[in-house]
Amino acid sequence: MPQTTPEHFSRELANKLRMLRDAKGISQENVAHQAGISAYTYQKFEKGESKPGTPMNPRLFTLLALANVFEIDVRELLTFEEK
Repeated sequence: MPQTTPEHFSRELANKLRMLRDAKGISQENVAHQAGISAYTYQKFEKGESKPGTPMNPRLFTLLALANVFEIDVRELLTFEEK
């Protein structure tokens, strides 16, 4: 498995979150509410950031909650297709 940078990981996770949310047809606010995080935090995640200019670094329990919202295993949430 190739080494990845925090920026690359953040971009990939952001893309995955957007794709999953679009597939479910729900709003960012709805995802955030179901995951128990603020809408602002979730919006930043879909941009791949924690703070402006800083790659996202979600907590384990946040990742588990997001996977639960999308009804997938956390490993699937963190698996990205090779390009």
